[in-house]
Amino acid sequence: MLANAQSPCDEGIIQAQRSCEAAVSPGTRALPAGTQAARKRYALAATILGSSMAFIDGSVVNIALPAIQTAFGNGAGGSLASLQWIINAYLLALGSLVLVGGSLGDRFGRRRIFMLGIALFAAASAACGLAPDVAALIAARALQGVGAALLVPASLAIIGNVFEGEARGKAIGTWAAWAAITSAAGPVLGGWLVDVVSWRAVFFLNLPLAAATLWLAWYAVPDSRDPQAAQHFDWPGVLLVAGGLGALTYGLTLAPGRGWRDAGVLWPLALGVAALAAFAVAQARVRAPMVPPALFSSRDFLGANLLTLLLYFALSGVLFFLPFVLIGAFGYSATAAGATLLPFSLILGLLSPTAGKAMDRFGARRMLTWGPVLAAGGLALMALPGLGWPYWAGFFPAMLVLGLGMTIAVAPLTTTVMNAVPSAHAGVASGVNNAVARVAGLLAVAVLGVVFAAALGGPLQGAPAVALIEAFRWVVLAAVLCALASAVCAAVFIAPARL
Repeated sequence: MLANAQSPCDEGIIQAQRSCEAAVSPGTRALPAGTQAARKRYALAATILGSSMAFIDGSVVNIALPAIQTAFGNGAGGSLASLQWIINAYLLALGSLVLVGGSLGDRFGRRRIFMLGIALFAAASAACGLAPDVAALIAARALQGVGAALLVPASLAIIGNVFEGEARGKAIGTWAAWAAITSAAGPVLGGWLVDVVSWRAVFFLNLPLAAATLWLAWYAVPDSRDPQAAQHFDWPGVLLVAGGLGALTYGLTLAPGRGWRDAGVLWPLALGVAALAAFAVAQARVRAPMVPPALFSSRDFLGANLLTLLLYFALSGVLFFLPFVLIGAFGYSATAAGATLLPFSLILGLLSPTAGKAMDRFGARRMLTWGPVLAAGGLALMALPGLGWPYWAGFFPAMLVLGLGMTIAVAPLTTTVMNAVPSAHAGVASGVNNAVARVAGLLAVAVLGVVFAAALGGPLQGAPAVALIEAFRWVVLAAVLCALASAVCAAVFIAPARL
């Protein structure tokens, strides 16, 4: 998953392959074969458009952050902490509610929840584009995250319901490929809109996409639900995990300005840790836990999620700060800054199917060890460019190596997560891994923001180019260490391939 938004090869994409058997509307069965085939294509298009909005917004907003900072000034509205919360609000809502979104779709109907998520996401996008200040923008971004938490798992379940057998696998591959393409094109288009129109246009772009998605979903997607879905939701668990992550992230974002000994920093950190600990305890006692503790009895499942946390922490943190350095230190336009991600996204989208096939030959543990090592090498290359370095000699090789490393790791990681649990728990296992990836991005922005601010030693706006580059190098160093630690997790936890 990319920063956020994450990568087009999100860990949740296999959820659709093992989703529960669901009822299909009788009207769909009665349609002629040609009409059924056409509607299936339209249904797939709806899931691609809907999911792409959520994926694109996870990366496009990064490109718009420098322009947002300029618009709101360097006071409270344009501070580093405020900019972090523009990203964190979205990731927090999405990461903490994505499991609930999947459960709601199973119970109340996947098309209904999908369309609700699209409508909510569109309304929140309009609110982002009209935001008069940074507080309103952060609130609207949180609402966007709620909409994404509804539409993403529902879109995967829709694919699992509409397609069967080999057609299902092909549909998921098409979904992932188009997600890669839109994620690659999104930052470029977003950067162009920032340069030519305004940062607000980045959010208004979602409105026509949402309208098309709603029409396609209404026309082509049959409603379905799991008749055996749990009738009770773990609402206390939702409140504990969302509150814990929110308090923890709030404390981390305040730390650079107030210092670690300030009570306004220590209390949120303590409350966040306590809430997350209470969440872990409560999951073992409630009747229908949001995250069944038995899942973590599998070493493969535990190791794969630790690897996800560390690897996507590294990736999300670097990609958050990269636009500031490209624009502020190297003089890139917003369009050019967005285009730097194209090699990474295209390699990930085009080569992921090949990596999935290679796992049968080399085994998951070997690929999950060497993929993160190669990704760490790509991240390390980002620390080399200095003032005056051309893109082709500096950031282009880094993006190539990083893309290859992530390509080697993503498909085996998804497969390992799904194979580590019984089929009955495949959906929640996918949701857990998806949530872990989102949380990794959330924590990366907060924790590495502390590193970046400490190394910068002054306000972000107007910072000298040399200082920006040096601060970014410290972020890269921390990210490289995390990526290497994820490789260690694979070597220690993931079982070797059976001969």
